[in-house]
Amino acid sequence: MILKLKRTPGLYLVGFMASGKTTVGQALADHIGWPFADMDAEIEGREGKAIAQIFQERGEPGFREVEAAVLRSHVRSIEAGQPCVLALGGGAFVQPANRELVQNNGVTLWLDCPLEIIQRRLNGDNTRPLAAQPNGLGRLYEDRRPLYSHADYRVEVDTEDVTELVQRILRLPLFQR
Repeated sequence: MILKLKRTPGLYLVGFMASGKTTVGQALADHIGWPFADMDAEIEGREGKAIAQIFQERGEPGFREVEAAVLRSHVRSIEAGQPCVLALGGGAFVQPANRELVQNNGVTLWLDCPLEIIQRRLNGDNTRPLAAQPNGLGRLYEDRRPLYSHADYRVEVDTEDVTELVQRILRLPLFQR
């Protein structure tokens, strides 16, 4: 593994909503024997309400504050030597402070999923506040892609085969000796 990962054993999966961060992250964590955490699930558990409700009550800025606090908590554990595969919410890596935090404390993996697949996966999903406006989804996707490209590695998500996606990650230079 690369030196950066040895110093802070964190693997951060980033990418657009519905790109597979949770599914692939869990499978990757199981394969390498590390704990897995999903930021969105942790936020909902901590706040006792759905992300859509947090957005409705506090707006996106209020949600981003909670998200940043949960992320900082995970990074502290990772800095202390507790390995983790962490799936970030779709907008977490877009925030400059969050991006800098994870890039300095582990390795970032961008799950780059085509918009057509994301749209199919989101069809009928009303739990994601920023996906509620179908016309704005494509614009949001295009706006975020350049920011996701700052990740250490890009993994193309052109299949529903989770095992294949995990194998692609395991073939990255960071897992080679």
